[in-house]
Amino acid sequence: MAGCGPGAPPETPAGPESSSSAGLTQESAPATDTAVEVESDAGLVGQENPLIGLLEQDIPYGEGADGNLVGFLAVPEDAAEPLPGIIVLHEWWGLNDAVREAARRLAREGYIVLATDFYGGRTAESVADAQDLMRELVADPDSVRDNIRQAVEYLERYALAPRVGSIGWDMGGRWSLQTGIMMPDDLDALVMFYGAVETDEAALDALGMPMLALFGEQDGSIPLRSVQEFRNVLNQLGKEAEVRIYSGVDHGFFFPGSPTYSPIAADDAWNRTIALFDAALKN
Repeated sequence: MAGCGPGAPPETPAGPESSSSAGLTQESAPATDTAVEVESDAGLVGQENPLIGLLEQDIPYGEGADGNLVGFLAVPEDAAEPLPGIIVLHEWWGLNDAVREAARRLAREGYIVLATDFYGGRTAESVADAQDLMRELVADPDSVRDNIRQAVEYLERYALAPRVGSIGWDMGGRWSLQTGIMMPDDLDALVMFYGAVETDEAALDALGMPMLALFGEQDGSIPLRSVQEFRNVLNQLGKEAEVRIYSGVDHGFFFPGSPTYSPIAADDAWNRTIALFDAALKN
């Protein structure tokens, strides 16, 4: 699996904290039909909600082979009742600043958001580092599956989220799709950005939730033919899925720190992401 642009410089998460939401620290807000469409690099310009304060914390959400699984939790500070939840699955760089900021953006839209960590607090500073970290996961995919199951369980059991969605980029995009396949009864919405696709009909038939899959036309790591086959299988199965391809756009177009960042495509993709989550998780 190829990597994305680096996003923001990686940040190492802090150590485990209490899982009580009362212990979260306050962060003030800073000043369907299935279809493949090859889009021009133009679209809706992102319109942020008025920024609101958040409660956020690095928090243990499960147990791994070497100790606690510690992720980044963010929730609107004025939340008065259980909110729908979203798990965030990082790209091969790890749980860095760029992914944390994406989690904050989702939380400001009215969700309790848990950004998972597959690397045990480690982040990559170089492509070589990212490749090494990702190879560990490729060698032990069951640990990733168990990590994700515990993240979803945390949102359902401890955060009392009435519905749960997933989102991921690149490596995390692939795992967002795999989450829907392995947990169809627990996941209520699925978004994947330029992750490796699945074309096995039996695997995709498990999907029962609305989904959005976003790709760049110039992405050499995920060939257009594979995306089209992915689309065709979803269409044949009658799944509620939108597969969108942005023309003139490469792999890793979402995060501003990426050398292939496309702000217009990123804004359009974000608007579609929020629209899907709001329709599937809040209604």
